[in-house]
Amino acid sequence: MSFSLGLTLYALRRRAPDAPAAPPPPPRPEGTLVWLHAPAGELVPPMLVLARRLIAEDGVSVLLTGSALHPGAPASPRDRPVNALQPQGAGLLTAAPPADTAAEARAFLDHWRPAAGVMAGGEVRPALIDQAAQRGLPLALVDAERPALPPGRDGWFPGLMRGALARLDHVMPVDETAARALRRAGVRAAALHAGGRMEHPSSTLPITEAERAALSRLMATRPVWLASHIPEAEEAVVIEAHRSVLRLAHRMLMIVVPDDPARAPAMAARMAEVEGWMVARRSADEEPEPDVQVYLADGPGELGLWYRLAPVTYMGGSLTAGGCVADPLAAAAVGSAIVHGPRSGAHGGAIGRLAAAQATALVGSAADLALTLGELLAPDRAARLAQAAWLVTTEGAEVTARALALVRAMIAGRG
Repeated sequence: MSFSLGLTLYALRRRAPDAPAAPPPPPRPEGTLVWLHAPAGELVPPMLVLARRLIAEDGVSVLLTGSALHPGAPASPRDRPVNALQPQGAGLLTAAPPADTAAEARAFLDHWRPAAGVMAGGEVRPALIDQAAQRGLPLALVDAERPALPPGRDGWFPGLMRGALARLDHVMPVDETAARALRRAGVRAAALHAGGRMEHPSSTLPITEAERAALSRLMATRPVWLASHIPEAEEAVVIEAHRSVLRLAHRMLMIVVPDDPARAPAMAARMAEVEGWMVARRSADEEPEPDVQVYLADGPGELGLWYRLAPVTYMGGSLTAGGCVADPLAAAAVGSAIVHGPRSGAHGGAIGRLAAAQATALVGSAADLALTLGELLAPDRAARLAQAAWLVTTEGAEVTARALALVRAMIAGRG
């Protein structure tokens, strides 16, 4: 009874007057279709992995909804553009998610007729969940976190959250803290499954192995660190840090990838003239010979090469207001220990996962950076960080496999 009352009050709460209407949906393909929903941009990558496995291994069509995929849809505060993550390929469709009203939820389910529905994160859509329950559509919540109503729909609605969560068939929490919060909010004990965070697409960047081997021979026995995607505001920071580290290890090589290659000539001149360092530039076909102290990696498309050659990588931008420029998981995926500042920028989710696994070193200044680099000269310390970071990039595969098996059971009617 309380759920019905809460759902009625929830339905009476009007959406923001400027909320755009959803565009007409594309035609539904023939055959079995699975609906996946990623309410925030950071949830799109793991749902894409699940979608592509369902398409490739089970031959079903997949509909993926989310406001990050369709910017006209009502947005979540955690959304960010997905750009290269925009899904493409046979069997994968995208559409704006329906507004959480009974009428729009009915129209959505009538059109798409999914065999199963999988939502990610903590967003709970009571009207849609109720409509799915009425027609016997199995629903799962994966990468599940503390539950909340969609943005703009919050309020006090008696029994609404508890009643909606009780109607979910399967829930895979990200961790035990999330599991406790979900149980308290109304998820049935029988619906809870072993969880964890799902797999993200591979972050491994391509390289030419012959080039890596040749450069590795040139750098053999030298300590090396990489300053990746350094903005102009951090040039002085990495210069000061390298100056300090050279006092501890005079053969240390710093590889610098500027965030704008056009600044490379000025950076090279500054380091050579002011610091007196021997500087070489990749774009000038120069090599990191034994007497080179700074190697400016200003050529295009070679970041994967530098991550593999440098045991330690500082993520540029993370000490300044702009935040971390590059994806730290790309460095983690190939075994480079990650050092970063307090500003994660668009990569907050990745930094958070790595930090929770004690797989990064946090610094707050150029002095901290120099001190940390000095500590990481010990190969075992850098290796421990790199191993922990690598495990973060691979740990989600088992969780995704469990989610895939769950979806298969739901489709087969055993869920």
